[in-house]
Amino acid sequence: MPFKSLEELRSACLDLPAGNEAAQAAVARRQDTLTKPQGSLGRLEEIAGWLARWQGQDMPKLERVKVIVFAGNHGVTAQGVSAFPAEVTVQMVANFAHGGAAINQFARAAGAELDVIPLDLDRPTGDFTQEPAMDEADFLAAVSAGYDTVEENLDLVCFGEMGIGNTTPAAAIAAALFGGEVQGWTGRGTGVDDAGLKRKVAAIEAGLKRHSAALADPLQVAASLGGRELAAIFGATLAARHRGVPVLLDGFVCTAAVAPLARLHAQGLAHAFSAHVSAEAGHRRLLEALELKPLLDLGMRLGEGSGACLAVNIVRSALECHARMASFAEAGVSGG
Repeated sequence: MPFKSLEELRSACLDLPAGNEAAQAAVARRQDTLTKPQGSLGRLEEIAGWLARWQGQDMPKLERVKVIVFAGNHGVTAQGVSAFPAEVTVQMVANFAHGGAAINQFARAAGAELDVIPLDLDRPTGDFTQEPAMDEADFLAAVSAGYDTVEENLDLVCFGEMGIGNTTPAAAIAAALFGGEVQGWTGRGTGVDDAGLKRKVAAIEAGLKRHSAALADPLQVAASLGGRELAAIFGATLAARHRGVPVLLDGFVCTAAVAPLARLHAQGLAHAFSAHVSAEAGHRRLLEALELKPLLDLGMRLGEGSGACLAVNIVRSALECHARMASFAEAGVSGG
């Protein structure tokens, strides 16, 4: 297991490579020679530079792209916070395995490998209104499981999640880390009615009160209020930074899962782009708090890494322009 204590994990979160500035600068210079007005491709030029910085090469590549979906179950569903029963998590993992979910189609269209990692689905986390979601050992095991999924030879990685009830811990983590009224972070998730939304808000408020002593430490927040799939996404995002792999973040749950890294280190998410802003209440607010600009706004709220995987196609287009457009000199076009 990579991490044997919270302090060992904390040290790893503070010791982050800064990326290759020279490679990013080389991309910017090449962009300014291509047959277009300078800056006219907008964020596509930024994407090419971002890939170069974190891959460490001035001509980045996307030969191996992976989507990793982590699945977990949550004890807080006992509070009536979801419109679906917890057994749906297991059923959806089976659906992924048989190729029947949205993410299977998106991954194929994006030319990405898909891995699905179930995390102790027969052992839900603790109900955080009554006890910590995870003790230190459980939390470190989930973080370590995520960390171990990221290989050094990946060119880009997307993370997704599946876990009935997991917008509740996501909202709890966001409220704990950034403050404000719980209602502002809490949405309808799988589609709870008004009564279900009230139960969800009440559960989060109860969790914040019960674990108030842990709220000053982002790692304790993630353990006390989170879930195994969120902890695994945290660990995988940390591994991607250490191994030079750029990350596309998915929706609200995924963003909340990695927010503790940004609270531990001011540049903790510098290697990550927000793929999209979801329709789930709180996601746009969380992206603003993290100073992340989403690439897409399609009104999605599915999870599974679906928004992140869609954005792979934009990243591929950005790279194709960077690598294959002619320069003014090559094309014999005046003005370069």
